[in-house]
Order: sequence, then C-alpha cells, then structure tokens
Amino acid sequence: MKNYTGKRVLVTGGAGFLGSHLCERLLNEGDEVLCVDNFYTGRRSNIAHLMDNRFFEILRHDICFPLYVEADEIYNLACPASPVHYQFDPVQTTKTSVHGAINMLGLAKRLKIKILQASTSEVYGDPSVHPQTEAYWGNVNPIGFRSCYDEGKRCAETLFFDYHRQHKLNIKVARIFNTYGPRMHPNDGRVVSNFIMQALKGQDITIYGDGSQTRSFCYVDDMVEGLVRLMQSPDGFTGPLNLGNPAEFSILELANLIIKFTGSKSRIAFKPLPPDDPQQRQPDISLAKTSLNWEPSVPLEDGLKKTIVYFKTQWNS
Repeated sequence: MKNYTGKRVLVTGGAGFLGSHLCERLLNEGDEVLCVDNFYTGRRSNIAHLMDNRFFEILRHDICFPLYVEADEIYNLACPASPVHYQFDPVQTTKTSVHGAINMLGLAKRLKIKILQASTSEVYGDPSVHPQTEAYWGNVNPIGFRSCYDEGKRCAETLFFDYHRQHKLNIKVARIFNTYGPRMHPNDGRVVSNFIMQALKGQDITIYGDGSQTRSFCYVDDMVEGLVRLMQSPDGFTGPLNLGNPAEFSILELANLIIKFTGSKSRIAFKPLPPDDPQQRQPDISLAKTSLNWEPSVPLEDGLKKTIVYFKTQWNS
C-alpha cells in the first residue's frame, strides 16, 4: 500500500466482479474505500481478502434508496451487468440505473465532489457503425428484452450530463466494453465465463448463432486502470469515453481458444441467436489514447489463462 492519501472513495457495486478489483486498486493507492453493495449479484467472497484492511468499509445498501454518507469521490458501478442477471428482474434493473443514478448524483451534488458513471457499450445497441466512436448515438431497441439495461444506462448518461449542465457537477462517464477476469460469476451468462465453465465440465460449448459475431475482450486490470485514469483526469473532461480492448475476436475464435487452454474435450454446439444480440462490438479508443494515454496491455491469450486458473481453483469440481 502506498502512503495513506486521506481520500475517502465510495464505490457502489463494490462487491461485484469489476467493483471488487477497483476497491482493491484504490486501497493499494492509499485511499480509504467505502464499498456499497446490496449483494444481488455481488459476493462477499470477492472482497473477503480486503476485510482486514482498516481503510476498507462495507455497507449493505440498495442505491435505489438515498444514501447519506461522506466521501471525496464516487464510482457508480452498481447494476447487474450480465443478461442473465439484468433480465431476471428487468424493472429493478431499470430502477438501479435510473433511481440509483439520481441518488448518487444527488449525493455528489450535496458533497460537491466528482462522480464517475460506469456506463456500457450496450448504449450503442446493435451498431450500424463499426468500430464505435463516442459520437455514435447507437441503434437500440427500446422495448426489447435487453432494453432494461441498454435504455437504463442511456438514461443514466442523460441524468449525468443534465446534472453537469444544470448543477455544474464534475462528472466522468465511461462506456465499458466486454471485460473479463478472475472473480467473474460462473453463472452470469457472459460468454467468457460460460465457455470456461462448460469447458472445465466437459460440456458442449454453446454458441448462439454461427459464431461469426464479434466481441472485444478487455482484461479487468486494464479496465480498472482506465477507470482510475478517467477519474483522475482534469476537471471539465467528462467523457463519455470508450474503455475496452479494440482487438476483435469472433465468438467461435474465443470458444476454440478456451478449449485449447483448458485442454477440454468439449465440442461446439450451435443454437439460435437471441433477439437484439449485437453482431459486432468493437471500441474505437482513440479518445482514451489521446486524453488518458491509456490502452490495454494484456493480450486475450494471457488474460484467458489467468481467468481459467481462477475458475479451476474456485469452481471446478
């Protein structure tokens, strides 16, 4: 741990996959961290190793309700982020994005502090522009099964920029593309965790569609670095800012890599593509490169190997 900074940072969704890595990073930077989570998808096991740190505090709370605490910065990461979880209770998902944003923005306004919103590449929907730049407005179905998440995050961005314009609030908005790594939930329905769990169990690797659809995969350490740099960027630089790995892989390529690295005998099974599933997803990170001097450094092959080791030790029976 570096020298104690005296800075108190609030991380909502801090017991989740990405949130727990961010909490760990901030503690290592010397910050005091208040982790807020309602444990809908977050897990205590993600933060168990932090509990003995005297600068770490955890509060069970749902940000759909107001929160009255003191802090110097807020990272708002609270929201189910995988289709399985956010479609389970879609009304609550929208509430978390919208009511949660209002409550955290209100807290930041009262405290006169900066606040970072973890938005998502899902605001681009099934993009008709490739790769996606921050200037692209998206192609989103407002009434589909994914809309609770897509439109909830889009509305949250609207709220952040309205608070910025109306109340002069210091905001940062990150559009996060597919992120993976240790502490992913094994049953979150995301493609990396799905494929690894199926491979370790020797089950068929389930690909929806023909596997030609593409994604870009960013290792969690790279993503956390981007979030921290965005928060530390000069006042007035708001984003939105794409954070992700521009290296593009097809879903079929990903499946074959995971079969190779796990040594699995799994076979690939093709199933129909779900509605509104994007065909392409790749970030243009030119703005992050020029404004933050940030770009991912962990190749997919290396990140997958680290993630597979985690799943083998934690979940392989």
